[in-house]
Formats: sequence, C-alpha cells, structure tokens
Amino acid sequence: MANLKIFSLKGKTAVVIGGTGILGSAIAVGLAGAGAKIAICGRSSYKEKAESLAGRGLDVKGYYIDVMDKDKIGYCKDSIIADFKRIDILLNAAGGNLKEATTSKELSFFDLPLDAMEKVIALNLFGGAILPAQVFGREMAKNSSGGSIINISSMNAFRPLTRIPGYSAAKAAVSNFTQWLAVHFAQEYNKNLRVNVIAPGFFLTSQNHYLLFDKDENLTERGRSIIAHTPMAEFGKPEDLVGVCIWLASEASRFVTGIVIPIDGGFGAYSGV
Repeated sequence: MANLKIFSLKGKTAVVIGGTGILGSAIAVGLAGAGAKIAICGRSSYKEKAESLAGRGLDVKGYYIDVMDKDKIGYCKDSIIADFKRIDILLNAAGGNLKEATTSKELSFFDLPLDAMEKVIALNLFGGAILPAQVFGREMAKNSSGGSIINISSMNAFRPLTRIPGYSAAKAAVSNFTQWLAVHFAQEYNKNLRVNVIAPGFFLTSQNHYLLFDKDENLTERGRSIIAHTPMAEFGKPEDLVGVCIWLASEASRFVTGIVIPIDGGFGAYSGV
C-alpha cells in the first residue's frame, strides 16, 4: 500500500476550469478524493457546485471565470492564489460544440455560419487550452516542484468524426498545442511543469445528447453506430476519466509530459472487423 502514496494529491491545489460541467465536475470530485484542494471555476453555478461538494466534506471553493477574457482569467487566478497560496494542478475542461456548427439535413457544410464555427474553435482551443495556460502557467512555472496541466481533447482529434468539422479541428489543435507547450515549458521555464492531454471517446454530455438520442430517448443511428464500434459496447461514464487524471496530476506520472491519452472503450483500436 505504501506505493500508492505516489498517487496522493494531499497538500496540492487543483484548479478545475469548467468544473460545473458533467465531466469537469466528476474529475474535480476525483481529485478532491485523492486529497487535493479544489477551485471550481465557471461562468455560472460555480458557487452552488462548490457548496454542494463542500457539503460532502471536500475542500472546495467556487470562482467566476470567462475563459474567453484573459483579464477575467487573471482575476480568477489572483483570487485563487489569495485563498490557496499556490496552484499545483490545472485541469482545462471548458469546451463544447454548437448545433449551429454541426452539419445536418437542414444545414449543409456549405452553409455553416462563420460565427458559429469561430465560436466553437475559439472556445475549445483558446478558451479551453491556450489562454488558461498563459495565465495559470505563468504562476505554476514559479513552483520549484513544478505542476501538472491537463487539457481535454477528443478521440476525433485522431480521426475526425462526421458532422462536426469545427469541433474536430479544434480538438486536433488542442492535442498539438499540448505537445508543443509541454516541450516549451520544460525547455524554457520549468522542467517539472508537465502538460498532458486526455482524449475521451464517447461520453454523454448536454452538448452531444441530441446527436446520440432522439426525442424519445432512443439511440439515433449515430448513437447505434458508436456503440457498435466500441468494443466495450457502452458510452463512457464521467467517473471513467478520474483515474487517469489523478495519475497525471500526481507524482506517479513525474516523468510523463506531452502525451495524448485515449479513454474510449477501445473505439480507436477497433478496425470494424
């Protein structure tokens, strides 16, 4: 059991951006369970989410953030430092897709509006990775013991999925940027400041529910196809992301930086035959 201490996050502070969402919230609970103090950051419901988790005996506080406004990200960072004194872990869980940026029978690729595509790419790439890394990364680089930044990409960064061109392009960019940043931080600022990215497969969220289930809550053709091409034959549960994130946030992954980790039930390994 002594070896399990390398997975402990006791004494560390974790910032979870997008911590009010389904995936971010589950990971926040998991990091807290491993001993971390948690700063839940979101545009809405962040106080309520923090209070509900604190009511379960977790050390959690809530903070407002707008990931598309660098000044507001800085204010959030300053507030967290004032309360927790340091930041050891940054989880970037902000992101999502828009129906207006998704092709359908009613909306062809040729008619996808530029503003919708721009919003999706900006949210997932700039808001979901680059801007928080600039603001929080500057602070984390000061830690002699370094820290861990965990971004969230997607399996469609490996093989683009149909209908969601903007989201697929953005997530591919997140994976590439993560690898670039891992090298940059290690060579230029702090070799102990690690940057990695997880690539979830198909997890049910409020953003993709309409693509996977119809109005009667039956699987759509897309949903059936996903299950058929997932060897474990189910959608992922938010809790399935926790173990990998604890590993990446802890000393257990001390020599790991710049990697993309699929969490997909075997979807990426299955050829269909």
